[in-house]
Amino acid sequence: MVQMTWTKAKKQLKSLTCDSLQGRLDFHIINYRKAHDQLGRAVITLDKEEIFNMCTLTTEAKEFEKTLALSEYLNEDELEQNTSIELQQLAQQELAKEGVFAQYDFFEALARYFNQSIEESLTSDHDLVKLLSLIDRRVGKRTLVKLADTIDTESALVQQFYYIRMKSENLA
Repeated sequence: MVQMTWTKAKKQLKSLTCDSLQGRLDFHIINYRKAHDQLGRAVITLDKEEIFNMCTLTTEAKEFEKTLALSEYLNEDELEQNTSIELQQLAQQELAKEGVFAQYDFFEALARYFNQSIEESLTSDHDLVKLLSLIDRRVGKRTLVKLADTIDTESALVQQFYYIRMKSENLA
């Protein structure tokens, strides 16, 4: 995503959005100029209603809390073995399972999504990549119906976007 500006990325993302969600689904990047890193949040809206928010500040605060909570469960020997970076990575993994992402996670997911096939995106281990693939025009109705068998094993976030797409295609 480094090579691509947000304007170009948004244009490409919207061109890949399925016909049934064209004009209804939108993506926004809001940067906080006074924040120390000038990051902000990425937002996905449906019919101008915010349905998913990836706020960097909120995510980093939750990550800090999770890291502290993880370190409290470890004794001194385990703390020495686990570096703070490892604890932070564990916290990030737990937050991802809970569907808590930052703006930079969205940019990372976009880069992966744009640079791999739709089949790889549909089976990705990254929830954001998977949800982007579910709203992709290259995913047809038959594929969506086939996914119904395994959608219950997916995260709540992926299920939410699956049901949005199914409803928009009148398959619900």
